[in-house]
Amino acid sequence: MSSDTLVPPAATAAEDPAPTLKVVPVRHHARWVAAAVVVVLLAQFAHGLATNPVWEWHVFRAYVLSETIVEAVWVTLQLTAYATVLGFLLGTVLAFMRLSRSPVLRTVAWGYVWVFRSIPMIVQLVFWFNLSALYQRLGVGIPFGPVFWSVDSNTLIGTIGAAIIGLTLHQAAYAAEIVRGGVLAVDHGQLEAAAALGIPRLRQIRRIVLPQAMRAILPTAGNEIIGLLKGTSVVYVMAIGELFYQVQVIYGRNGRVIPLLLVATFWYVVLTTLLSVAQYYVERRYARGADRTPPPTPLQRARRAFRGPSLGGNR
Repeated sequence: MSSDTLVPPAATAAEDPAPTLKVVPVRHHARWVAAAVVVVLLAQFAHGLATNPVWEWHVFRAYVLSETIVEAVWVTLQLTAYATVLGFLLGTVLAFMRLSRSPVLRTVAWGYVWVFRSIPMIVQLVFWFNLSALYQRLGVGIPFGPVFWSVDSNTLIGTIGAAIIGLTLHQAAYAAEIVRGGVLAVDHGQLEAAAALGIPRLRQIRRIVLPQAMRAILPTAGNEIIGLLKGTSVVYVMAIGELFYQVQVIYGRNGRVIPLLLVATFWYVVLTTLLSVAQYYVERRYARGADRTPPPTPLQRARRAFRGPSLGGNR
């Protein structure tokens, strides 16, 4: 090739229009407008909270840590804890019954889930509260035969017992589907490998299936427990002294409806926040098998931001 056909580098650079182009960043006008609108609305809401006398913050401060309210919060926590533990224990049994090869166990478990998910919780609670009208005495004996020992149903169960039974049976129906979904998410090949190694069936479930299923179970289970915490307010129909019932009693006496509802709102927000934090750390623990380098927690990020970048840099 002759030298006449070569283009000088200077000429190429002069003819290239790229260096003369001006880079203009993308303008997000709609995003800025939306952010401004949200900020204005939040500012108006905060201003209303601070200046509207109907909120009666002095009444809120007087009752939020009162002995009656704190005791009601404790009752709410007890109902939530009992119903969560018993509900998920029963729900786990029902889940494995649905996964069983026995048509009888599968049918019974499916029927239980169908019935208790179909009936509203408040109806179930009222039903168990009035159990003595159906069975005045509960006893132990031979089926369809003589009864060896019996006791009055009201004495045996009581109001709190009826509430725990209703919440537990209702929660078990949803827990069964949550656990069943988590178990089905585990690769079936691992069970086949465990069976080939001669590992007993119960140990397969306890050591192989459930630890892996927890990664799929925990997010939904956490939401369900938070929903149960708020759902305990339904037991007010049984005149149990939980948080919402006590708030109703107090504002029924003094007429301060808004500040007392704020008291209930405050405690529900605190309790659900604590449950959300616990859910985050439990999920993080069970995610170690899939993610060996999890992102830092909010507390770790805050510590790093407070200490500042290290002098030695990243190593």
